[in-house]
Amino acid sequence: MTTVSNGVNVQALLEAREALKETPEAARFTWRATSAWKDGVHSTTRIQNFFGLGQEQSHKTETVFDADHPEVFAAADNGITPIEYLLVGLASCLTAGVASVAQNRGIQLRSVEAVVEGDHDIRGILGADSDVRNGFNDVKVTFTIDADASPQEIEALVAQSQKRSAVFDALTNPTNVTVGVA
Repeated sequence: MTTVSNGVNVQALLEAREALKETPEAARFTWRATSAWKDGVHSTTRIQNFFGLGQEQSHKTETVFDADHPEVFAAADNGITPIEYLLVGLASCLTAGVASVAQNRGIQLRSVEAVVEGDHDIRGILGADSDVRNGFNDVKVTFTIDADASPQEIEALVAQSQKRSAVFDALTNPTNVTVGVA
């Protein structure tokens, strides 16, 4: 019998799933990001603390993200654009799902690559055409996966990852977003 090692502790995930069936309130998480304007359209966002399992939690370290716009937008290009972070989130979430599902199904992965492309007509955000939406028109994710599995099994990995992806869900279903001033 071959041991599959994709680096995912599936047993812990399955145990958590069962435990949270008994205590659903512990499954309610609040993720936080704090953004500070730097200059122009450059901002820095910090992430460290979150709420989950009924109490405040903390990542091992604070992570800092810079967001800006490219020089073709007359900006300093100190980081990726905010909308590109959506692509990062989607790619990361789906890729993590593929690894988790593969581990659970006993499929050894050798490599997983996701190319995520978002088509965006910027006339909307510039106010040049009120009929053009501000966000992506289309997003396409293409996986290249090398694994000890058939093409059908690989397609099933991706399908299950998509089915369970929090980021895919947030992008494809309406999400209540409230914006206010303190």
